[in-house]
Amino acid sequence: MHWLWVLIVGAIIGALAGAITNKGKSMGWISNIIAGLVGSVVGEAILGSWGPQVAGMAIIPSVIGAIILVLVVSFFLSRS
Repeated sequence: MHWLWVLIVGAIIGALAGAITNKGKSMGWISNIIAGLVGSVVGEAILGSWGPQVAGMAIIPSVIGAIILVLVVSFFLSRS
């Protein structure tokens, strides 16, 4: 049951990062989940684990990490 919550929260974090960066329309729901989960790892590695936590992910660092991830990936994909 925990993994289901992790996937749901990861999708929400990824969708929020896509909406903030205006790149969410080109991302599918699987990409939102991946961006949310990887962004959570990146954000917590850089900023630490502070703020409110849901499903073991600190929300604020996770969203910031997902935003960074979406911007970096879209930069490299747009250059091709």
